Amino acid sequence: MRPWTGSNEPAVAGDFAADLAALMDHVATGERLLAGLPARSVRGSQDQDRADRVHHSCRAARARFLRAHATAVYDTVTGHRTSGLRLSELVFAVAEACPGLVPSPGQMAAEARCDQAGKEGREIDQAIFFQAVLAAPGPGQHLVDVMREPTPRARALLADFQRLGRLDLGTVEIERRDAAAHVTFRNHRTLNAEDDEFTADLETAVDLVLLDDEVGVGVLRGGPVSHPRHAGKRVFSAGINLKHLNAGRISFVDFLLRRELGPINKIARGLAVDDWRGSALAKPWIAAVDAFAIGGGAQLLLVCDHVIAEQGAYFSLPAANEGIVPGLANLRLARSGWGRLPRQLVLGGRTIRAAEPDGGLFCDEVVDSQHMDAAIEAGARRLNTPAAVANRRMLQLAAEPAERFREYVAEFALTQALRIYDEDVLAKTGRFAAKPAR
Repeated sequence: MRPWTGSNEPAVAGDFAADLAALMDHVATGERLLAGLPARSVRGSQDQDRADRVHHSCRAARARFLRAHATAVYDTVTGHRTSGLRLSELVFAVAEACPGLVPSPGQMAAEARCDQAGKEGREIDQAIFFQAVLAAPGPGQHLVDVMREPTPRARALLADFQRLGRLDLGTVEIERRDAAAHVTFRNHRTLNAEDDEFTADLETAVDLVLLDDEVGVGVLRGGPVSHPRHAGKRVFSAGINLKHLNAGRISFVDFLLRRELGPINKIARGLAVDDWRGSALAKPWIAAVDAFAIGGGAQLLLVCDHVIAEQGAYFSLPAANEGIVPGLANLRLARSGWGRLPRQLVLGGRTIRAAEPDGGLFCDEVVDSQHMDAAIEAGARRLNTPAAVANRRMLQLAAEPAERFREYVAEFALTQALRIYDEDVLAKTGRFAAKPAR
């Protein structure tokens, strides 16, 4: 194998075509070197060190190219922002237009056949692209707005939901009761844990809540689960499915990035609309927490307008134990005014009970379990007003301006992608996956 050093990396001269050609040649050389190595899962330390040097060099070259040309790349594949491409559509359009800048569909299909430890980590290359695009104000804001548009699936199902008032979406169920739409998590075998399928179903449900004119308030609640330890009981959410992450079934694009730019941002900001009266179709949201809201479940609470928890419920953000970044919780907790508590949660792994004084970080109301339904109904009636819609929008603008959100997501994209391939995360998720169900 020829030496692979910094001197191999192409310079960026400022000419898009010439710089792209140089990058493509450099990456093609790197891919030939990688192809001569054993598969990631069976490499020895020496071969893995060689692979790491190749990836590092190619990634450095991609990052330099994108610092100069991210806007040009984005405008090329979106027709100068006249068309909207969602995350997966965008990254594969770039793979076709700029080979080597991001992984090809074939390379990603090969990655999907491996567990997390056996992958080359090509999602990091996707993250380098998304970081650059989101950091650029014009393309970044355009992409954020595209991801706030209703999904094609939701548009196709809207008439059925309006007619029937209820739909089973798979891992999520949605039902209209009076002026409230109840979104119930039904990933019952995994304590309502989040994965790729759940994120897609949740985004569809959120879209339907926001598109249906008869709905004034959305309600999030976990349904009964079949896990042996909690069989038949309601559970809000156990957060990310770590077994799926260990098995390589958690997607960077379709889960880790999509959930932040899709369903969660739509709950926070509403659907993007082009109307002189405003730029969003938004509604108030209630979350009802039975048992616990862990990780991603607790992150959802941070964008809801009223959170009701049953006595005995608890919240945690076990980022230190899992080794990953807890979504956008760091951004939202930093504005909370709760002093050192966010650090205790994220860095120290602290668990907070709903009934203790610090429970107010996550919830507004604590009730006996038999009073949950009544509390939800009362909360929905209280929030179902035009004034609530207008004021939640102004609160959102003050607490999390669009520019601050975009800049944070840009850094989150690369940071999270690096974390899910770090050795400490692979070791932690491996131990978790080996645990039997309790």
